[in-house]
Amino acid sequence: MHMLKQALHNLKINALNEMQQAAIHAAEKGDLILLSPTGSGKTLGFLLPLLSSLNADTPTVQAMIIVPSRELALQIEQVFRTMGSGFKVNCFYGGHPVPVEINNLSQPPAVLIGTPGRLAHHLRRKTFDTATVRTLVLDEFDKALEFGFQEDMAYIIKQLPNLKKRVLTSASPMDDIPPFIGITKPTTLNYLAHQASTPNLKQKVVITEAADKLDTLFALICKISTAYPPYELHI
Repeated sequence: MHMLKQALHNLKINALNEMQQAAIHAAEKGDLILLSPTGSGKTLGFLLPLLSSLNADTPTVQAMIIVPSRELALQIEQVFRTMGSGFKVNCFYGGHPVPVEINNLSQPPAVLIGTPGRLAHHLRRKTFDTATVRTLVLDEFDKALEFGFQEDMAYIIKQLPNLKKRVLTSASPMDDIPPFIGITKPTTLNYLAHQASTPNLKQKVVITEAADKLDTLFALICKISTAYPPYELHI
């Protein structure tokens, strides 16, 4: 409990929303299917109970989070780092140098986040041991299916012989859960119809040259931080 409170303190979050509280309680019991809109805070809904399950005495990968995009992988990695748990986390995705990833695996992370194609690539090369992976999170699973990652995800799950818990999140209804996931008697939390969970988002486009994108992003972040008052963060 102290670790969770410290994580929320580090994230500068005073209180969890209803969905996050329910997800944490349900995930502690077993497999979980979490249906909630994008931007409603699902990340903490699975990261906080995952954090409680990690064992500091286990030197190999204990949890795997599969996501459909590099951007989401990096976002989750940043949230986990900000929690300040002391557990190592790494993020693998297409376009990231494989030798760098293999070097990171010389001291395996407790939590490994990645896209299906890149994680499947590592498993085929046997670059890390999967025997201690107890928790699997399939984040934005609806998008992963939409993007055609079913074959890679099925292969990855076959390589995890000692899974104890599966968490599946989706921003759209899931009428049928593919058998390859192996999820059994899950608790299903459906917040898709809750208007209070609908994010209030505005999208804007900033055009820049590829070579200048990092400088542009930094300038944009600085401008946002000075132009707008503090806001409530849902992660």
